[in-house]
Amino acid sequence: MTRRPRSARTTVRRTPALLVVGLMVATAVISAVITTALGRSSQDPSASPSTAPPPPSSAAPSPSSAGPSPSKAARREQPGGLGEAGGALPDGVTVFDDGYPAVARLDADLLRALRAAATDATADGVRFYVNSGWRSPEYQDQLLREAVDKYGSEAEAARWVATPETSPHVAGDAVDVGRSNATTWLAEHGAAYGLCQIYRNEPWHYELRADAADRGCPSMYTDPTKDPRMQQ
Repeated sequence: MTRRPRSARTTVRRTPALLVVGLMVATAVISAVITTALGRSSQDPSASPSTAPPPPSSAAPSPSSAGPSPSKAARREQPGGLGEAGGALPDGVTVFDDGYPAVARLDADLLRALRAAATDATADGVRFYVNSGWRSPEYQDQLLREAVDKYGSEAEAARWVATPETSPHVAGDAVDVGRSNATTWLAEHGAAYGLCQIYRNEPWHYELRADAADRGCPSMYTDPTKDPRMQQ
């Protein structure tokens, strides 16, 4: 029987031990690297879309939270009987909008007739908007001064705007109806409700004539300067 040299037996026994130690060291190093990488990615918002914070919203605030527009706020805050408190109106106000003095302060019979006509007009797809209704004396005076500047003289301005003392708007007895389809509807049906166009040059200006349903509307004046009420 031949014996293997002692040195050879030692080499054979040590070789597996060295391999095991090497594998353990390599495993430890790999684990450390993975742990470090995971730690960094959890702290970095850009490392993964799922951990990134949502971008700030660029949407504008909703109209309900943004408050009134500057133009509307300015109209409301004008002192001395001007602005909405004095009868000015934004676009889109109807004969049913009691929140505006220009509508709410119209003569009660006139407003009742307007609303009855407006209700029936909806069957024809027509809606009654109000461009102007009741006005304070201060607001009427402002409109008159603006008309003088626009038309160049008091005489020409009087064809379109009355004085505060004579204007039926100041008394709440007149309404300027918006949209041509509404004035066309009123021209045909308004008399049945007592609503009459008064001035030929103002197809939007309507007043109440209670007997119009039976007798028809009276003949129109060419313009306000021909109306005896304006001569006071």
